[in-house]
Amino acid sequence: MRIGLFTDSYPPYINGVSTSVAMLKKALEKKGHEVFLVTVSSNALKYELLEDGHVIKVPGIPIGIYDYRLSRIYPISMINTMKNWNLDIIHSHTEFGIGILARLFAKQFGIPLVHTYHTLYEDYTHYITHGYFEKSSKKIVEYLTKFYCDKTATDLIVPTDKIYKLFKEKYNFEKNINIIPTGIEVERFYKENVDLKKVVRLKKQLGITRKDYVLLFVGRLALEKNVEFLLDVVENLVHKNKAYKFVVVGDGPDLDKFKGIAKAKKIADNVIFTGKVPWEEVPYYYHLSDLFLTASTTETQGLTVIEAMASSITPICIEDEAFTSVITDSLNGKIFKTKKECEEQIEYLYKNHSVKIKMDKQARIKAELCSSKYYAERVLDVYERAINENKKNKHRLRNIVNKIRGNDDDNNAQ
Repeated sequence: MRIGLFTDSYPPYINGVSTSVAMLKKALEKKGHEVFLVTVSSNALKYELLEDGHVIKVPGIPIGIYDYRLSRIYPISMINTMKNWNLDIIHSHTEFGIGILARLFAKQFGIPLVHTYHTLYEDYTHYITHGYFEKSSKKIVEYLTKFYCDKTATDLIVPTDKIYKLFKEKYNFEKNINIIPTGIEVERFYKENVDLKKVVRLKKQLGITRKDYVLLFVGRLALEKNVEFLLDVVENLVHKNKAYKFVVVGDGPDLDKFKGIAKAKKIADNVIFTGKVPWEEVPYYYHLSDLFLTASTTETQGLTVIEAMASSITPICIEDEAFTSVITDSLNGKIFKTKKECEEQIEYLYKNHSVKIKMDKQARIKAELCSSKYYAERVLDVYERAINENKKNKHRLRNIVNKIRGNDDDNNAQ
């Protein structure tokens, strides 16, 4: 199968979408499929054709939200290159920018389009409105999302029941919705595949000792990730027990704000902000920790939770369908509703190491079901269904055209 992946996010830029697309491309190629990719370049002027013509990078214009860029106008030469790919299927991973190109190209050349909905845009409108016109901006986002997903995609993929319900109950989506949790390369997080000597060196570099009990957060440091909630929890823990260390991995617009909060709470010595970490180094941070924490309620799935579980690290997560779809409370992780509950769960596992060890093992078992291999297999099933549906639609259209032509011929004969 000749597959085209269209995305605004792709390495070296790192986020959940970028990681997901890169992993899918690799998994599909392992299964013998030929994969082509269109994405945005960090260069604002130059088009790039890479990997023997299999990757096109379109000049991108910064939009002022993290490192996101929107693609520029597409030249005829680029469209011709894409046309020569002779794609069987297009899989878009963004509603805007490159996603619009995917929609137009699919329609122009009659190629079935599958779309994965990765981002809850309604939770991010504050970056554009800065607190003004929030209600109207959310309505606009809802309209644009429904238009792109319902009017253009042959099939829609969502990662969790949470997003399925959004489209069915709020957006009244009518086409096929396939719930396929995004897979990850779980193998690279397995303990046996990590150089533990590097973990020891990293602990020393960060000032973590054997007596420390390490809590970890990995993600973008921004308002919607609810990191301040975790800092409140850590404050209470540290004031009772200095052994707790909170390692915060990631960068974002609120990094300095969170550093200031930690300082104001007088826990700066127990909170370690690493800043941006290279993709290949991330597994080492999981393996220096004892527990993984998140209080974000804006995730479509929460891939960092699966990464932690693959690392045999018990996750402690706020109650949200993005997490309860993979975590069975007290079996392979813990679910909390309040800061007090979060604090109590951490203290319980700190004091009951044998319980934590059992949960660590169950976390690893669950993560194995979220591998890139299984994800690619389920996505391929959607591709095949979309291709078959497209063929049926073309056949119906051909019959209608032939019937109209036949009627015209009969009328002319009369």
